[in-house]
Amino acid sequence: MQSAPNLTHLHDFDFLVGDWHVQHRQLKARLAGSHEWVEFDGTCSMHKLMNGYSNVDDNVINKPSGSYKGVGLRSYDPVSGQWAIWWLDSREPFADLDPPVKGNFVNGVGTFYANDTLNGKPIRVRFTWSHITADSAQWEQAYSPDGGQTWETNWVMHFTRVR
Repeated sequence: MQSAPNLTHLHDFDFLVGDWHVQHRQLKARLAGSHEWVEFDGTCSMHKLMNGYSNVDDNVINKPSGSYKGVGLRSYDPVSGQWAIWWLDSREPFADLDPPVKGNFVNGVGTFYANDTLNGKPIRVRFTWSHITADSAQWEQAYSPDGGQTWETNWVMHFTRVR
């Protein structure tokens, strides 16, 4: 007999549906001891797909070095109760997708992890969603060079809903 699907976290990303102005803050160099941040703006528009079991956001990122687009794709696994998140970057549209970060929300904070590489070295990647209200949210990306013992936050995005 097949077990019932775990729908506990199916609606974790419902808060993100709609259009957003995004203020970005990104470390100039990752895992290099950098303390210099670059700030820029962008937009995000998120839509549910497949009856809420997946969603996609279309992003415009206006870096000082030039604007580009990106797509965040999320898919919910009703067996594990986790979301998987992939990123597609218009600067390298035919590159292999990075390994998905996987996780869910607990007490209003979403935490998602993956193993990846940076400059040929293994790293741990963490995405965190927090400070979520009806009109705002925050996303952070952090890397760990030591299997998750220490973390360096390298990108912070503040979302403000467009009305």
